[in-house]
Amino acid sequence: MQAPTPLLPGPVRRLAAWCVVVLLVAGVVYVGIRLAVEFRTAVVPVLLALLGTALLGPLHRRLVKAKVNRSVAAGLTCVAVVAVVGGAVYIVVAAIVDSGDEIVASLRQAGQDLTKHFGAAGTSLDDLASNARELLTKFGGTAASGVISGVSVVGETIAIAVLALLLVFFFLRDSDQAAGVLRSVVPGSSGDVVEAMARRAFQAVEGFMRGTTVIALIDALCITVGLLVLDVPGAAGLGALVFVGAYIPYLGAFVSGAVAVLVALADRGFVIALWALGVVLAVQVLEGHVLQPVVQSRTVQMHPAVVMVAITAGASVAGILGMLLAVPITAAAFGVVRELRERYGSATPAAPAEPAAPSDS
Repeated sequence: MQAPTPLLPGPVRRLAAWCVVVLLVAGVVYVGIRLAVEFRTAVVPVLLALLGTALLGPLHRRLVKAKVNRSVAAGLTCVAVVAVVGGAVYIVVAAIVDSGDEIVASLRQAGQDLTKHFGAAGTSLDDLASNARELLTKFGGTAASGVISGVSVVGETIAIAVLALLLVFFFLRDSDQAAGVLRSVVPGSSGDVVEAMARRAFQAVEGFMRGTTVIALIDALCITVGLLVLDVPGAAGLGALVFVGAYIPYLGAFVSGAVAVLVALADRGFVIALWALGVVLAVQVLEGHVLQPVVQSRTVQMHPAVVMVAITAGASVAGILGMLLAVPITAAAFGVVRELRERYGSATPAAPAEPAAPSDS
């Protein structure tokens, strides 16, 4: 009996199969994002705790190797991160508050100078600088008085921070049991694959967080020193802005560098602004050609276009927080894809056995 002829040729059937897979994956991702947005009060602390655990994991492991009890090591690590983050936030806020008026005044002056030379091109910058304090005051009043389901924005932020810190403690303390818990959730036959994917994803996030922190610190120090040498006002605040912006690749560096150049242009003139631009470009070249290859050589390397799309998608979903979380989540996804490719992508079907040669009798 002759086999029935397929309605569609082979290439069309393969294309249809891939379309079904893409649609299924897109549907799962969409549903996951919608659920994460709906339960963001619980999801955000978990994601922040995972990032904190990835960043603090090496310190905790060193304490454990030094024969420190796991709970005590996790507690010491959390105390250290509270001290470091609290001190850093205080320094950043103090620097921005101290130099905020200078920066706003310089931006306003830069807008006026641009208006003189380019007409309407500088008007929006002048208006933004003029209304910056009023806008911040209105936003602060709204954030302080606005109530969402009986919980203020400030209270929700504090609750998220406290919950994230507690989760960091538990994640660090019980990190040695993570593989066992993961295997108990998934079917036994898939335990090895799921554990390998989870390890690869966490390694990617760990490398990204550690490398980004080191690069952000170096960028901020270099630009701060350069602005201090050029006697640009608000150098400390601009350096703090560079450090925070470094966690949003490309976009953060562009915005913080542009602000530094505009402040230099307004307060010190065109020549100093060119020098400030040279400092910013030199730091970016140092980051792109030295720091990125050396510091983040073990992390998942992503094309800049992928990073920009991820940042845009994160901003559309969760604003600034989404921009901060988009890149590490994308790095984790790339880690999972790389693990699957190494496991299944290189597998080639076995060649058909050649017929045995007839024996001479």
